[in-house]
Amino acid sequence: MDSITQAVLGATLQAALLGRWQGRKALLYGAALATLPDLDVVIDYGDAVAGMTYHRSFSHSLLVLTGLALALTLLLRWRPHPGYSAGRLFVTLWLVLATHPLLDAFTSYGTQLFWPFTPTPTAWSTVFIIDPLYTAPLLVAVIGGLVHGLRDKPPRLPLLALALSSLYLGFTVAGKQMAEQAVEKELARQGIHADALFSGPTPFNSLLWRVIVRDGADYHEAVVGWFDRQPPRIERFARGTGLHAVLADSPQEKRLEWFTGDWLRYDEIGDQLIVTDLRLGMTGFHPFRFPLAERRDGQWQLIPYVERLPMERGGAAQMKLIWARIWQQQPPLPLREWAEMLKQTSRPVGA
Repeated sequence: MDSITQAVLGATLQAALLGRWQGRKALLYGAALATLPDLDVVIDYGDAVAGMTYHRSFSHSLLVLTGLALALTLLLRWRPHPGYSAGRLFVTLWLVLATHPLLDAFTSYGTQLFWPFTPTPTAWSTVFIIDPLYTAPLLVAVIGGLVHGLRDKPPRLPLLALALSSLYLGFTVAGKQMAEQAVEKELARQGIHADALFSGPTPFNSLLWRVIVRDGADYHEAVVGWFDRQPPRIERFARGTGLHAVLADSPQEKRLEWFTGDWLRYDEIGDQLIVTDLRLGMTGFHPFRFPLAERRDGQWQLIPYVERLPMERGGAAQMKLIWARIWQQQPPLPLREWAEMLKQTSRPVGA
């Protein structure tokens, strides 16, 4: 999630558990500690693929953060506080730290919760990277704590905010299940066999869902909303898997395949082979696209230092269509037209 959301979540947690003793300082301490896992962004991991796939690794590991919470508890208890126990301090620090990667795992990116072990990164994919409805109650609790204070007061507002934000997460889980069940029913009706299925919310909301289905050399996409009354419209696209053999010796492609769970598309654009992570963003507007090979003298050559292509973010026109599609199925979103964006050439970031 975005940094503001992580900060207000940490601040609200610390306010709920230690605010009556720490006062307004609990908000500062919680916000600062909750943003700590994202400081790994200052590390230069190498090229763009490494930067993407090593982010949310060791700094987001529940094992590492549990050890850090224990170390901080031992350090801070050299000067015992008369109001609360070391156990309460440890639980607070652990929750503030651990809820950061757990909340990140609700997005589509992928979070390595069990680093140094290497299962496919966790992506429950029920909330967009920025979701104002999740953030709002936490922000209100933080502002309320700053204005009215916390010392010697029962933590009613922080607890209420945490309850509301948690209920909202539950609603997003229900939305994901609704969308997947609708698509699975339509796939069965059309006789389409799904090798795998991935779903996530469309930008900035949890009412309209994008579902992608892997089917051999192709993939299908559908958009499903809470207010839909008709079966979803399913579009078929080519994954370009015939180009996969070109990247047989590419360490970047292997890492992307692991990190994304093989939700990749391959396109030959000009003299470059572009690999796209299909999970993130919206159809045709994907933030992680990488040129991994290029033609030289008629032969494919791997690119040793990979840079990320700039993202086509769309604009007000696309958001207006998405907003309208939340409430009505017709007209459908122009997924095929938007997917053509993936065939356009562009220069890597920093090039």
